[in-house]
Amino acid sequence: MYNKVIMVGNLTRDIELRYLPSGAAIAKSAIATSFKFKSAAGEQKDEVCFLDFNMFGRSAEVANQYLRKGSKVLLEGRLVFEQWTAQDGTNRNRHSLRVETMKMLDSKSDSMNNNAGDNQGYNPQGSYNQPAQNQYNNTSNTQNAQSNYGGNNQAAKMPEQKIPEIDIDEDEIPF
Repeated sequence: MYNKVIMVGNLTRDIELRYLPSGAAIAKSAIATSFKFKSAAGEQKDEVCFLDFNMFGRSAEVANQYLRKGSKVLLEGRLVFEQWTAQDGTNRNRHSLRVETMKMLDSKSDSMNNNAGDNQGYNPQGSYNQPAQNQYNNTSNTQNAQSNYGGNNQAAKMPEQKIPEIDIDEDEIPF
């Protein structure tokens, strides 16, 4: 059997982060997607789908830190069927998405607007800047990323690239 769902949409509410007694993080929220089409009568229709989702571990913490209501995100995972008994004694159930992979799709400026001007953010390639660091200092972010993943700090020191100025006379150009 195969159960795989990929959704691209916007968050309908802020991430709700909780921790299990074991220390594992759980994030809950919902995503809204839309599909536009023309009806048989020729009028433009908009079909909207809302789906709750759960994510676990470090992904949950990152989502809580960087995503806000309205953030555009790609979620990949599987559908799960949840059943529970409500406080009034009725049996309830729903489908939700158990997220395995998340990719933030907002631009860096959108992320900065969502974070109300703090110096935390992510770049569009999906790597995350460390909190409380200047996001424009690429050398230190590269060093931190490599040291966090067991990389060699000596290899992380990137030489400063200087482009030499070349003085070319028009007489020297052969064409």
